[in-house]
Amino acid sequence: MSADLILEAVGLRRTFHLGRRSSVTALDDVSCGVRRGTCLAVVGESGSGKSTLARVIVGLESADAGEVRIDGAEVRPTTSRSRLRARAKLVQMVFQDPQGSLNRSLPVAATIDEMLRVHRPDLDRAERRARVLELFAEVGLTERHADARPTALSGGQKQRVAIARALAAEPEIIVLDEAVSALDVSVQAQVLDLLDRLREEKGLTYLFITHDLSVVRAVADDVIVMRRGRIVERGTVDEILDRPAHPYTRLLLECAPRPGWVPRRGVIEELAQQI
Repeated sequence: MSADLILEAVGLRRTFHLGRRSSVTALDDVSCGVRRGTCLAVVGESGSGKSTLARVIVGLESADAGEVRIDGAEVRPTTSRSRLRARAKLVQMVFQDPQGSLNRSLPVAATIDEMLRVHRPDLDRAERRARVLELFAEVGLTERHADARPTALSGGQKQRVAIARALAAEPEIIVLDEAVSALDVSVQAQVLDLLDRLREEKGLTYLFITHDLSVVRAVADDVIVMRRGRIVERGTVDEILDRPAHPYTRLLLECAPRPGWVPRRGVIEELAQQI
């Protein structure tokens, strides 16, 4: 592994079998790396393989071939609690919908306290409470938010809780899978600013999965573009957004949402057939 790469995927392949004669290749010989302290954006339309890549990297999916290395050590799916705990100290994931990790019947602080019980067994109850409030403050929330149930919080506030939950494990890498796509534009900007600040303050590394090129410049250093399980282009954010070389990348940029834009399902893939 190159000295400055904290995360590296090498030759990843993943095929999903849908029946006896039907299959989908989600990853087709995918290799990429993320430099320590930077953000790599993985962009592509739905079905391009970007979320499968994220799940393989964090160990939620098994690759049919290839390997993932974090700090030079190979990552494999495991059911061992000790190995899961050790991996969680390296990499955490923030999903598009944070609702799945929040218990509707409990204050949202409970999900952070649960993480601290696992990863900070040295803390007693009062110390965990203090750390919970510290984490909430880091993501722009207050004690009032910590003691609220999920139904009392907005989508942006719940996503901030999810980010605080990831930070509780004190990871080196955070994988963000469409983490702002469900938020309206003004809230997106606030969460992106938060992520940028946390990365700078804590020296975090991000893998940012998105279909929306309009948010990439705000958060990424490097970009890979995926289509049908393959990487079709890679480069710095300025190279990809300002000087795209591949026709598919140019198509994604041309189809990026603009004022007055009305989405139509499958439009990118329809146009991509002409490439």
